[in-house]
Amino acid sequence: MTTDAFDGRVALVTGAGRGIGRAIALGLASDGAAVALVSRTEAELNAVAAEVRAQGGTALAVAADVGDTDQIRELVSRVTTELGPVEILINNAAVVWPLGPSATIDPADWEQAARINVIGPVTLSLAVLPPMIERGWGRIANVSSGVAANPAAMIGANAYTATKTALEAHTLNLSGELAGTGVTVNVFRPGTVDTAMQGWIRKQDPERIGTALHERFITMQQSGTLITPERSASVLLEHIRGRANGEIWDVS
Repeated sequence: MTTDAFDGRVALVTGAGRGIGRAIALGLASDGAAVALVSRTEAELNAVAAEVRAQGGTALAVAADVGDTDQIRELVSRVTTELGPVEILINNAAVVWPLGPSATIDPADWEQAARINVIGPVTLSLAVLPPMIERGWGRIANVSSGVAANPAAMIGANAYTATKTALEAHTLNLSGELAGTGVTVNVFRPGTVDTAMQGWIRKQDPERIGTALHERFITMQQSGTLITPERSASVLLEHIRGRANGEIWDVS
């Protein structure tokens, strides 16, 4: 385990049990950060934590639902107590459901997606911001999607496109508020990554979610253009070492 830009820093990564979140967490740990790993699946978190510790790093696995504000408060309290104040926050956890024609979607499912994709990251950010501002240093990165630049490109995923667009608006507005504080907040668009989310969409019934949407994800897999989570994470890690604030980082 090497010590580098984040030696001694405390990082919190949501959706850290697999895919991009796992790769980001391992990268932060390699850079010397003590990493709090968060997702709803405890077994996956424990496996990632074991990887970090095997390399000589510090990891805390906390199973929590970022769509539940009470769990977020408990999460931040535990991380602060066991590792220290959060100095690096990567809001990566998200859901792509509900999929399908909007007229067929249960509004309760749409609302829950918004809680996970927007309210969760906002709540976490507001919880960790005061000590960041007090110390004069902090890094927040909100993982978005390229679809935020072109919402009409993913018809049948209204909740996902709307919430990712909202997350970006929140990020860029907050960055202006934080200018000059030493705390930065930026957007990361991770690209088309070979993740469990991609696989889940490919397994859905085309008639239920829409043929065009289903074919879009089948084609992405067959084209061979999907990148690895590690490649995507490396771009974020390179950017977050700097002082940029209020930017949209695109993996490409």
